[in-house]
Amino acid sequence: MKIFNLPETYSPLLDLKQTELAIKQIKETFQNNLSSTLRLRRVTAPLFVLRGTGLNDDLNGVENAVNFPIKDMNGAVAEVVHSLAKWKRVTLADYEIKVGHGIYTDMNAIRADEELDNLHSLYVDQWDWERVITAEERTVSFLRQIVEDIYSAIIRTEYTLCEYYPTLKPMLPQKIHFIHSEELRRMYPDMTPKERENAITKEHKAVFIIGIGGELGDGTRHDNRAPDYDDYSTPNEEGFCGLNGDMFIWSPVLGCAIELSSMGIRVDREALLHQLAISGKEERKELYFHRRLLEGSLPLSIGGGLGQSRLCMLLLHKAHIGEIQASIWPQKMREECKKIGIPLI
Repeated sequence: MKIFNLPETYSPLLDLKQTELAIKQIKETFQNNLSSTLRLRRVTAPLFVLRGTGLNDDLNGVENAVNFPIKDMNGAVAEVVHSLAKWKRVTLADYEIKVGHGIYTDMNAIRADEELDNLHSLYVDQWDWERVITAEERTVSFLRQIVEDIYSAIIRTEYTLCEYYPTLKPMLPQKIHFIHSEELRRMYPDMTPKERENAITKEHKAVFIIGIGGELGDGTRHDNRAPDYDDYSTPNEEGFCGLNGDMFIWSPVLGCAIELSSMGIRVDREALLHQLAISGKEERKELYFHRRLLEGSLPLSIGGGLGQSRLCMLLLHKAHIGEIQASIWPQKMREECKKIGIPLI
């Protein structure tokens, strides 16, 4: 457990009742903005999937899923989802979603391996979305366009929220800044990836870092990614590799960057084979999801997830994600939060 970047003194701008009402408003407003902007329709998502299908996501490639045997299915093992990146792509195919349209859902998950702090919880809630694209749209310029559309939905949500609650003041810049992870490494060669994220986001307030998961010029990676959903290895038209990235917003309350969204253009057949090979995961080719992708029965797509509690935390100027969602926190953390006036739910 660690607590970092907590303010020395803290006074919430909204009380508990106002906070709950504002959370409801943010979620309703943003998902309406997101779905209309990207032409997405809502679908119902699973809380768990069968082990061995390849549908669950192992995120950075090392997380262990919460699992349990199913009594009525001869002990078959179900896994609580980490995210829905691969499930959504299968759903696009099964629902026969057309190019330029997509789906979104409320994703709830348990991530038992999380290191708990004021930004990370055992419980994850996010909007997961996926949209069908063409081969010609597998470019960084198209990725940038989608990121700008999502960011504009966030801006409109903030504006509406501040109209309802005058104690909240807009803090987001009108434009989001783009930079590739290799450019960022060259800019701050002596910093860690986390320090680079903070430095660039402090300067621009809203940043999208392109190319998460691929090898950088010094042989390191900005961050890890599982090899079978985001395309982080394909050379792009800007002279770098990768068609994915992470969105960061500066929190003036915490004085640090908060990762709000991870998204990208998904692997096509060639990128999947390449990324499985370089990551030593070629055995996954035999799993259900991977077989469908390799045989061509899944559409090309772009998609991602955007944290619901984190968006609420940012727009409501909160210091701890536990002010937004009900979860389990170590007693020491609760005591330290209470000392500086942070009311955990």
